[in-house]
Amino acid sequence: MVAQIAFVLPPAAAAEFPAGARAALDALAEARGFRSGRLARALDAPESWLLTTEWDGPGPWRRALSSFEVRRTLTPLLAHAVDAPGAFEVLSAVGPAAGTFRSDRAVDADTAAPRRP
Repeated sequence: MVAQIAFVLPPAAAAEFPAGARAALDALAEARGFRSGRLARALDAPESWLLTTEWDGPGPWRRALSSFEVRRTLTPLLAHAVDAPGAFEVLSAVGPAAGTFRSDRAVDADTAAPRRP
């Protein structure tokens, strides 16, 4: 599973953001199920940043977010987060983890609704 958080920073926040994001990545890296993480900055829009992590699945990602150290380091950064989808399942890959993978989403995930009494 790939999780990403996009950020748009005002100029005043840009200087301190990389250190804060690195602290959040370090905290996330301590969680069980963490595979890798990266902080990236857009080349053509320097106010845009992306924090990307890879996980064994959605469970480890969600449990990592509840860790005190992750909340302590990541929460201040979220003031600059962009509202966008953040969790993605990997369906195809090349490289060391090459392959095509079956989706874990339910067949009716896009149309099912909760039961109402």
